[in-house]
Amino acid sequence: MQRSTVRGEVNIPLKLIKDLSSNKINNVSDFERKLKDCINKDTSVLLELLFIGALFIDSSDIHLEAEEEGLKLRVRVDGVLRDVLVIERKVADKVVSRIKLLSSVKLNVKDRPQDGSFTIVFPFEEAPLEVDIRMSTLPSEYGETVVLRLLDPRKLITLEELGLRKDLLALFKEQIRKPNGMIFVTGPTGSGKTTTLYAFLKTINSPDSKIITIEEPIEYHLDGISQTETRPDKGYDFAGGLKAIMRQDPDVILVGEIRDIETTQIATQAALTGHLVFSTLHTNDAPGTISRLVSLGEQISNIAPAINMIIAQRLVRKICPMCAKIEKPDEETMKKIKEELSNVDKSIFSLPSELKIPTATGCRGCNFTGYKGRLGVFEAFIVDSEIEDFLFHYQSTAELREKAIEKGMMTVRQDALIKVIEQKTTIEEVNRVT
Repeated sequence: MQRSTVRGEVNIPLKLIKDLSSNKINNVSDFERKLKDCINKDTSVLLELLFIGALFIDSSDIHLEAEEEGLKLRVRVDGVLRDVLVIERKVADKVVSRIKLLSSVKLNVKDRPQDGSFTIVFPFEEAPLEVDIRMSTLPSEYGETVVLRLLDPRKLITLEELGLRKDLLALFKEQIRKPNGMIFVTGPTGSGKTTTLYAFLKTINSPDSKIITIEEPIEYHLDGISQTETRPDKGYDFAGGLKAIMRQDPDVILVGEIRDIETTQIATQAALTGHLVFSTLHTNDAPGTISRLVSLGEQISNIAPAINMIIAQRLVRKICPMCAKIEKPDEETMKKIKEELSNVDKSIFSLPSELKIPTATGCRGCNFTGYKGRLGVFEAFIVDSEIEDFLFHYQSTAELREKAIEKGMMTVRQDALIKVIEQKTTIEEVNRVT
């Protein structure tokens, strides 16, 4: 895969921002209408509108998918892809070429994937905003498909803004201030793992500690933290980068993802020799992290004493506050909620005497989806002395999960159901995600 290291820049005109203030592009329908109005204008103008419209509707990704008649434009809003329009072929080719030029990748290479990046500068009057764009091309039947990831620095939130229960917030704050050990954040792609890890780093960042990250790629730039990006094509991978980091006298290390035995072993040894290590894995739940590390080739004798805490998370869409319908659930739903929360520690959460939950309806403000924004749902357990001893004898992830629940771990689904009872999301959304 060809990857560019040169970064282009797009400066959005202030006049365009004023003309298209957020009250004119509130949803995907507004976005579609504005794009249609200028679809035949200069390519640069079309792209400027594409970028500012995506920002206004809080899109995380722009998809330009090659089809026979042109490029299908789709945007991901609150984790769900939405169709916008189809850009006809004669315009589509110019759009793709312009994006590739901005990303400093080869214009004449269309038969293999390429990665690049560029920056969009929005000169908002209150404060200028720079949004990094990660670009990826992929050859397909009808031409190149392009995906743009918008990395809006305003989405770098604090630990308190993650939407954690009070008990989890206190637990996370306690664990991330330990001097050594490993903390894993697990979940599928797009579940908010990076946001959580960056919230950890923002909380503990101080002049008296050395924090170094190794990422693929660097998603957000953090002041006061040394960040390095892997370059596999140059022989600089997670394992090699982590070895180099260990010679830089770090206190805290963030490894973007652990995916091979060498990286696993170096990270584990770092945790065992006085460093605090944060990392991610792709697993279905928190207990599955152990079996994943074992499958990579690491020994339980190293894993058990090295890990402090394992977190799993998902993102659920928040109910739109403008159109949500709040009502008492039917008897079957009420029964299921009570059953699924029956083993939850009453000191942490107890069902209200009168239970009312939201139902999504839809309005212009939420593009008639019933949802606006997202929040995290979590499960986490501490590897204390009892769990550490258990790991030397456990036979399956199911056994470890039972043990963690026995010691008080609330599952992702239970945390999500509590968000329903708190009228932050819906049963339908919980079922979709968990």
